[in-house]
Amino acid sequence: MTNYNVLVVDDEVEIRDAIEIYLKNENITVIKAKDGVEALEKLNEQQIHLILLDIMMPRLDGISTTFKIREKKNIPIIILSAKSEDTDKILGLQVGADDYVTKPFNPMELIARVKSQLRRFVTLGTYEGAHKTVDLNGLTLDQSAKEVTVNGENVKLTRIEYSIVELLMLNAGRVFSINEIYERVWNEPGYNAEKTVAVHIRKIREKIEIDPKNPRYLKVVWGIGYKMEK
Repeated sequence: MTNYNVLVVDDEVEIRDAIEIYLKNENITVIKAKDGVEALEKLNEQQIHLILLDIMMPRLDGISTTFKIREKKNIPIIILSAKSEDTDKILGLQVGADDYVTKPFNPMELIARVKSQLRRFVTLGTYEGAHKTVDLNGLTLDQSAKEVTVNGENVKLTRIEYSIVELLMLNAGRVFSINEIYERVWNEPGYNAEKTVAVHIRKIREKIEIDPKNPRYLKVVWGIGYKMEK
């Protein structure tokens, strides 16, 4: 894996330097920032393909930084969080982060998650081969444009949200378990995936459904998983 720039944002210099060592061994260029304010400056200065973002930082924390990034950019964001910050991890996913890694992290897990997100960033929309357009009663997926619309109105989805919608729409009517969704979208085993998938499903419903509590498109099949209604 080459020619990728990863922005590492953490107020602890030791963590920034350690992550740089791990990623440089994978031929990934690391750009470092000590807080959210500096991270936003770096994003404006150069091309970034992925962000590793700590939650607890001075000046601008990880949650606020994620929110600001998502106003303009859709590049992968992986939250770095301590085990005691479970609520913050969920909040991070809600405001647009794609994944999270718990501190203290295993270097191999960190590398695997970075590679997974970078692969998805480059090959988004290749699950079922040729690009095509799918319409389900007004909910339309355009694989070529990587767009989803509802009654002609564009829906702004994160990359993970788009991948979930794409998977379910291309296989409309088929029920996918939580683990299946996680493994197909995140490209890794779906251990303890319930919260992560549920947060993304909820956000998707808020964006594509007129009444998210009574969804027309994205249905839950109790005890099994989720499906997109034909």
